[in-house]
Amino acid sequence: MWPAADLREIRVFLVLAEELHFGHTGERLDLTPSRVSQIIRTLEARLGGSLFDRTSRRVRLTPLGERLRDQITPAYEQLERAFHEARNAATGIAGTLRIGMYSPFVGGDHWSRIIDTFAARHPGCELEFIDIGLRGNYLERLRARDADLVVLRLPMTEPDVSIGPILSHEPRVLLVSEHDPLAHRQSISYEEIANRLVSDAPALPREMLDAFIPPTTPSGKTLRRVVNDSFDETMMSVAAGKQVHPGVPSTVEQYRLPGVVAVPIHDLPPSETAVAWLTANHSPRIQAFVRAAANVLALADRHRPAANQPEKE
Repeated sequence: MWPAADLREIRVFLVLAEELHFGHTGERLDLTPSRVSQIIRTLEARLGGSLFDRTSRRVRLTPLGERLRDQITPAYEQLERAFHEARNAATGIAGTLRIGMYSPFVGGDHWSRIIDTFAARHPGCELEFIDIGLRGNYLERLRARDADLVVLRLPMTEPDVSIGPILSHEPRVLLVSEHDPLAHRQSISYEEIANRLVSDAPALPREMLDAFIPPTTPSGKTLRRVVNDSFDETMMSVAAGKQVHPGVPSTVEQYRLPGVVAVPIHDLPPSETAVAWLTANHSPRIQAFVRAAANVLALADRHRPAANQPEKE
């Protein structure tokens, strides 16, 4: 007769098989490491063999553990999908969720994981991405209900807009031509670009744009602006030495345009991005996506400081 095992035990086993760390497993499942260990010992006793080899520094699957993981994972995933589909039918998390973005890199390092997590939880809900660009105003798209969610750069203090989890937090850099005198500096002050031409995008919310590219230097000098219709235009203009662009490191990583150098700006605060939606829009699809984003970001944050710590059961 097959030994009884509840779904909680199987879930703990599969998460530990993925994490190979009792502490990380406990964080994902809201359990203490000792409780995780207790559940695994109970499961091992029922099976009559060890599923994991434990030492003070690492955890790994035994051959029995690998075999069990490989055999039960497909069945467990199928069961999860069935429950998710039933919940989607009951809660209305189906149809299409439209997400507006003015640039592909504002979603941050964990954006693809957030998308994958939402899609796995809610296979009945299709994601549609809207490229708003620099000519569009994402707040107008929200208010017109052309988009359900937008990914925007903070700050945003409009009273009818709710702000969700912080997706990215990046230091500030100045993008300049490799031939620019500032290109070889270790860092610069924002004051040093007082006589330079910088980007403008009138369609974007002025609150956000003036925080990202302050219109004046610390001493009060007004910067000159040039309207760019796209990031491609901005980057090509920077590479040609026609202007500079106060940006973030992910801009350079996204475009990798030859001839453009990023120089740290030491006196501008970091820039953050987040998901946002109309407060009056109570769509369960929006709340489900926000939960998925919060879960992924919380897990990433928990793993970051503990990455090099010895494993403890």
